Amino acid sequence: MKEFSGKVLFLDRSDINTDEIIPAKYLTEITKEALKPYLLEDLSLTGFNNKDDIKDKAVLVTRANFGCGSSREHAPWALEVNGINVVIAESFARIFRQNMYNCGMFAIELPTEKIDYLFENYAGKDTSLTIDIENDKIIVVSTDQSEEIDFNVGEFDKTLVKEGGWVGYADKNY
Repeated sequence: MKEFSGKVLFLDRSDINTDEIIPAKYLTEITKEALKPYLLEDLSLTGFNNKDDIKDKAVLVTRANFGCGSSREHAPWALEVNGINVVIAESFARIFRQNMYNCGMFAIELPTEKIDYLFENYAGKDTSLTIDIENDKIIVVSTDQSEEIDFNVGEFDKTLVKEGGWVGYADKNY
């Protein structure tokens, strides 16, 4: 099973699309590793530098409609190869969300108020986050506070995460 904890990258914008997650010009690459340096290369967000800001991050917290655009699996792959196995947002594009689970990664939706709370209290700080899969808890820790936040994902999606994705699930069950 993948790791579901680490330092948090906060991206304070809605509608981050798959072309911003991994630009289409890199879709000819034949390995996930080849996608690694291009994650969020075309993201337009004041103060964001993909080369510096992504380094050592394992969790991404963002706003609504993350992963909109095309249905390519390359977007979750680019996150995964950079060690980001958890994305927390107000909402996800439907196909992107399912691609995350198919790859054994978490796409956790939280209400707007909770996302606002995370940005207000943790963005700009050295913040880490751990997903407690068995108890459906997000454990958030910064230099001056920590807390647990409840989340809910479907049992099948949780099973896909535990099995490392759809291929692992199919190997075990078919």
